[in-house]
Amino acid sequence: MPNLVCTGATLQCSFGTTPATFAASGTQTSAGSPAGVVTDTAPANVPPFGMCMSLSNPQVAAASSAGPLVPQPCQPVLSPWSPGSARVTIGDVAALDDSSECICTWGGVVTVSAAGQTAATLQ
Repeated sequence: MPNLVCTGATLQCSFGTTPATFAASGTQTSAGSPAGVVTDTAPANVPPFGMCMSLSNPQVAAASSAGPLVPQPCQPVLSPWSPGSARVTIGDVAALDDSSECICTWGGVVTVSAAGQTAATLQ
């Protein structure tokens, strides 16, 4: 069963040079951390992934036009996460789980490396 993606989760972009740390937009929690939803794609939710290496990014293409690839600062422009949780909603929006991914306008695929959800133990 997939884990919910919570504030503190680690994300990776296929064209980024470093991971990013996710921040959920809401206050609904899962085992103590705010849980994300599929619409959490704003810069406040998903910060840059270091440097971008996609030639679809106009800044990278311009910097690389005279020769080898020249990475430029990442500024992700993301579509909503898909597919999202089939079983959990937060405020009528599908919760974000670690099997979801989203696509950057520059061609990168953003995936969840570590969901940030901790297991809850019932006593």
